[in-house]
Amino acid sequence: MSTGAVLPRGLARSVLRLHRTALIVWAVFVAGSVGYLVWLTEVTADSVHETLDACRGDGSLCGIGAWHAYSESVSWISTIMYYSYWAVAAWAGGALIGRELESGTARLAWSQGVSPARWLTAKLALPAVALVLGGAVFVPVYRWAWSAHRDLLGDDLLFNDVFADHGPLVVAYGLCALAVGTLTGLLLGRPMPALALSVAATTLLNRTLEQLRPDSLPPSGFWSAHLTETGLVLTVTTLTTTTAFALLRHRTA
Repeated sequence: MSTGAVLPRGLARSVLRLHRTALIVWAVFVAGSVGYLVWLTEVTADSVHETLDACRGDGSLCGIGAWHAYSESVSWISTIMYYSYWAVAAWAGGALIGRELESGTARLAWSQGVSPARWLTAKLALPAVALVLGGAVFVPVYRWAWSAHRDLLGDDLLFNDVFADHGPLVVAYGLCALAVGTLTGLLLGRPMPALALSVAATTLLNRTLEQLRPDSLPPSGFWSAHLTETGLVLTVTTLTTTTAFALLRHRTA
């Protein structure tokens, strides 16, 4: 079922118009990351292998620069995607909710026949769909790129970003950041304080759960740890979203 089937068309268009820049930036970021991973895997990796083969046996550091550049490029894509929840939390607390409450845009919408609950549903539905679709595109491409040339990479599954980007956990953190930013925006009603608090809260959650990850992964142990953390993050997301709707209903009763 499409978002437009659940939400009034005017409300859906309004959300798209107000936040189209953020959605475009997200789409470009995901497309650029995926495209660069494909280029690195299909083009750059062959060149690096040729350089390393030509240097093999001379006892020098010949080729180390090419290897390092490839490994760093893949690592940076993984890291930026993992910590993109910072941007999501900041945007949700600041622009998505806090700014509209401070400017009065939200109350204007409520006075024109849009209930507060439906307004918040529209605000959350579109970015949530964008996060899920972005993750659905990025994760399989990243898994393929990460496993295609393991000899050229210096990381492993225990690295925080690699661990999350290998499955739905990276999407769960994005959805959680969206929920936390929404709640802080409703609580504070001012964009900058909500932005700061939402980033701090999601960072604290992330750091806490990182400490609970296993120090080693037994054969077939990755998915158990990965899905357990995903479940915890989605539980926090659900509770936070429920609290946000309850708070909005209480304040607008």
